[in-house]
Amino acid sequence: MAEAKWYAIQSYSGHENKVQRLIQRKIDEEEGETPEEKEVQEVLVPTQEVMEIKDGKRVEVTRRLYPGYVLVKMHLNDRTQHLINNVQGVIKFVGSGRDPQPLREEEINKILGVEVEGAEEKEEEAPFRAGQVVEITGGPFTDFSGTVQEVYADKGKAKVEVSLFGRPTSVELDFTQLKGY
Repeated sequence: MAEAKWYAIQSYSGHENKVQRLIQRKIDEEEGETPEEKEVQEVLVPTQEVMEIKDGKRVEVTRRLYPGYVLVKMHLNDRTQHLINNVQGVIKFVGSGRDPQPLREEEINKILGVEVEGAEEKEEEAPFRAGQVVEITGGPFTDFSGTVQEVYADKGKAKVEVSLFGRPTSVELDFTQLKGY
């Protein structure tokens, strides 16, 4: 039997985990001693752990890398294609024309690598960007408005320029001390 390949499946947005569970149930029901002997071998929703600021607190959030898509490792044939297409929540296989196109080796390695990295080292996502006008909600500059000059996502801080006695002054503040407009 030829090597199984990874395919992307388009699903209704927000239904990725449901589609994953339904396909996993089909995999578990399928005959075969080992996962390699099964026609449909693996299913996953690529996710990543990121830090966000919510209500002034840092919160770890699991975010989907590709909303609306589920990845399946399988041997493509009429039976498996029909099986996947008839799962509730699946729209279609990704590919040109009628035939599903397998993901390239580099693509799947990047996706699987991103998922592994995301579990080990948390990627900080900055809620602010350079040039954005913000209100300072904490510290000695409370109620001042300023413009974000630089963002240090890894530290959870931003350099903000405020007008102090008519002169521009740069201050480094924590994300929790800022509120965007």
